Amino acid sequence: MIPVLFQIGPVKVYSYGLMLGIGFLLGSYVLSLELKRKKLDPGMASTITVLGVIFGISGAKLLFLLEEWNEFVRNPLGMTFSPGGLTWYGGLFLGVLAVYVYLRRRRVPSLKVWDGIGLGLMLGYGLARLGCHFSGDGDYGFPTNLPWGTDYSRGTYPPSKAFTIFPEITRHYPGGVVPDTTLCHPTPVYEMLLGVIGFAILWHLRKKSWPDGKLFALYLMLASLFRFSVEFLRLNPRLMFGLSEAQLFSILVFVIGLAGMRYLDHKHAARQLHAA
Repeated sequence: MIPVLFQIGPVKVYSYGLMLGIGFLLGSYVLSLELKRKKLDPGMASTITVLGVIFGISGAKLLFLLEEWNEFVRNPLGMTFSPGGLTWYGGLFLGVLAVYVYLRRRRVPSLKVWDGIGLGLMLGYGLARLGCHFSGDGDYGFPTNLPWGTDYSRGTYPPSKAFTIFPEITRHYPGGVVPDTTLCHPTPVYEMLLGVIGFAILWHLRKKSWPDGKLFALYLMLASLFRFSVEFLRLNPRLMFGLSEAQLFSILVFVIGLAGMRYLDHKHAARQLHAA
């Protein structure tokens, strides 16, 4: 793990921040290509990206601090300005809201733009997850004997700390402490691979004669399905029905995406029938 890539004087360059930045830049580039293809202003991509960075990260950090309120009260500055600690659905909600307001003010065909945003988000999020892998911030998974099991002992949140909330695992180790060198599922890498696969699917389908907005609805369904699946291997508490908070939210996002797809298909079919 390489939480800090290098340091110039007092300034540290974190692997997490670097990968997050690369993810946003690539997502912005993909969005600009789609806007240009649809004969819309590709310059909107940079504004949308800036809004996504500011409000997405703010929302993700805010929800994380609310989830970790007791720790936040003990160390407010350290928790607020730590390089990790972001909850993805907090970022998704606030980021989407900010972009929605922006597109309403621009008075552009917003559903066309959202289709491009879905493409950019799928690729950008997948690559940004590598930042969690390189920083070893606790987003990895349970112990594994698989050949690609990863040593996160040099990460910012090693296994001896990360597994303390899982007594069903710690009881199998001497003194109830999981050694930092324990090999774990590299779940951020899994999410990166799924993000690339999802992007390839959306990229292949982007020129289909679908109603505007349907590709974004499919993005919501794929992204939530990917996160729901990977969560079974991740170090998150189970809230109900053996599911984590992220999985419960993923179900909600999937239902929203499915409902949106059905609504758009129905509306498109009604228009075609009326035109005939």
